[in-house]
Amino acid sequence: MTNRSVRNIWILSAAMGLTFYGLAASPALAAGEIIAAFTKNQVDPHFEDVRAGVEQMAKKMNATVRQYVPTKPNNITEGMSQLEDVGVTKPSLVLFMPIDPKAQLPTIKRLIDAKTPVLNYNDRAGDAPYLAFVGEDDYKLGYDIAKTLFDHLGGKGKIVILEGIKGSNTGDERKRGFDAALKEYPNIKLLASQPANFQRLLGLQVMENLIQQFNDIDGVIAAADASALGAAEALKSAGRGNVPVVSINGVPEAVEAVKTGSLLAIAEFNGFKIGCVATEIGLKAIRGEPVPKQVVIPAAIITKSNHAEWLVPYPERTCPAAASYIGQ
Repeated sequence: MTNRSVRNIWILSAAMGLTFYGLAASPALAAGEIIAAFTKNQVDPHFEDVRAGVEQMAKKMNATVRQYVPTKPNNITEGMSQLEDVGVTKPSLVLFMPIDPKAQLPTIKRLIDAKTPVLNYNDRAGDAPYLAFVGEDDYKLGYDIAKTLFDHLGGKGKIVILEGIKGSNTGDERKRGFDAALKEYPNIKLLASQPANFQRLLGLQVMENLIQQFNDIDGVIAAADASALGAAEALKSAGRGNVPVVSINGVPEAVEAVKTGSLLAIAEFNGFKIGCVATEIGLKAIRGEPVPKQVVIPAAIITKSNHAEWLVPYPERTCPAAASYIGQ
């Protein structure tokens, strides 16, 4: 795409109702901003992807990053404390993903009321006046990966689902996608659907229990790579490593599992791209440039035949341009 084409996309986007943050209130910043980037834990490689994307794009655009990550995974008390810190330190831009959207929304609204620019990324975080949302379509991810498994099974068989965190937008939307696909395959029987909270150990434990309950399991859908890897480990230990497992994310270890056949396929939920695009959109917004209110990054299905690009180490990856996703 030429520079002129990219510029035309931005102009067209502006004409379609994009936001202009702070043009009248303050002069546009040029560089040197401080970004407060929130992620939920240090144990899920997906968030490592996100942080890598944020860091690369911030460096490219001459900004610096403060990473906010709870020391205890997904700890809402720490998450709230870190939001309070942002209210005191007043960074130029906040990239926010919720641990608990309902609990954190009032604090986010107070930050925005106090003129702190906040962009919501990765997981939707309620109805606050964010600069924009950058993420993927969790319902479609769930729907597409479920259909991938069902087609692999020839449209019939007995399956189990390892859900995400009940009550989280991400987990609930992915489950809604799984259920929608199930309705299209009357000969696929759902044996059980239980939370594994996007976690590896819980995925392993839930799968071990399901193996004890059901002699015949033809396929497994997991809401995230971490729980899928745990499930695959449990199946292998039980001598049932031939049961196909599918998941959502695309972290390197899971892609390696696709390469070796431990996982059948993954619906891409690309944290690196989300981090890159959210940072670009957020910085452009506070620099007074027009940005879209929402960027939904399209996803691929990662299989043994196309897995190679997802095994490239993060330092060797290049951030995509946000303009390439406008209007998708």
